[in-house]
Amino acid sequence: MAGPTADTPSTPPHDPHGAQDTQGTDTGAHHTHGAHGKVPSPSQRWRRFKDSPFLPAVVLVFILAAAGGLFAGSYTYTMANPTPRHVPTAVVGSWDSDRGKQFVAGLEKQLNASLELKPYADEAAARQAVDEQQVFAVLRDSGDDRVGLDVAGASGSSVAQLLQQAAPAVGEQIGVPVTVRDVKPMQPGDPRGMAIFYISLAAVIIGFVGAIQLSVHARGLNPPERIGFTAAYALLGGFTIAAVVDWWLGAVDLPFVQSWLILALTMFTSGMVFTMFNTLFGRWAMIPTWGLMVLLGNPSSGGAVSWPLLPSPLGTIGRWLPPGASVNAQHTAVYFAGHQHLFPYLVLAGWALVSCAVFWTWRHRHPGGRASTAAHAAVAAA
Repeated sequence: MAGPTADTPSTPPHDPHGAQDTQGTDTGAHHTHGAHGKVPSPSQRWRRFKDSPFLPAVVLVFILAAAGGLFAGSYTYTMANPTPRHVPTAVVGSWDSDRGKQFVAGLEKQLNASLELKPYADEAAARQAVDEQQVFAVLRDSGDDRVGLDVAGASGSSVAQLLQQAAPAVGEQIGVPVTVRDVKPMQPGDPRGMAIFYISLAAVIIGFVGAIQLSVHARGLNPPERIGFTAAYALLGGFTIAAVVDWWLGAVDLPFVQSWLILALTMFTSGMVFTMFNTLFGRWAMIPTWGLMVLLGNPSSGGAVSWPLLPSPLGTIGRWLPPGASVNAQHTAVYFAGHQHLFPYLVLAGWALVSCAVFWTWRHRHPGGRASTAAHAAVAAA
């Protein structure tokens, strides 16, 4: 019979005196194995938990639960039941008369809001204020038996709709006929003006999601390369969004180049905002990004609900955040092309420059990157 092979261990010789091997199982049953047999202290348990993947997982459970509630709450608070607070309104004619005062008081009561009346010399001056987006409506009283109300759907479709519904009811109550007309209607493919909000929302979301994907799948990018690729997907993404909405769906007739560049600047700004927070907060960068851009920025942007219908603090804050600036710039480009405002572009550019500056200043803290050529040469020489 052949002896034991290399894969088959030989049986140890029998000890006639019944001695046990000191490394056998019997010995191990009666003795502890150092630290493995000690009950860990609370501090040791915490250190093990802190260094394990369970801590961030547990934290994420609570963060995601809170984020869901905040997301639903912020959008419901601002959009579910929009109510006018202060509606800037131009007045032309004899609005100091008893009839004018009675109509204004009835309209404010019907709207449960105050009208910020701004007198203008004539109808042309009032229409100029509408084009400059300084007022949302024009009240005309020429002294005859009829009151005129001009609304601007392009300035805010939700405000225009409320005024169109309230004014005839007030006129009927006080016995004065009311003529309502929309002097700046929305485009037929976008009667509620939501398309501009949607394309701006897409640019914001894809902007920071793209930066997240670069951090995950292209960690080796150095700071200048990361900024360059963020600009690249912003330019291409902005072009695609504008092309789909305008050329393919025909929902809105965009001033294509201007709208494309606004979307690209929005997407780049959003991507660099996440990159800035990733530099400052590491793996938790999504929390401030989501809070700033989605929970606060989008509901207060004035895209889905016009600023006069938003709670006053949100209506003010929204203009200074990238989503609100994007909606503002896009809205003016589409409907008020001859009355451009520099402010929304400065807001977008300011956020982009600040984000790039923070990222560049503390780029050594940003996860990822790769060693320089000189470093590789030094390692090779060593």
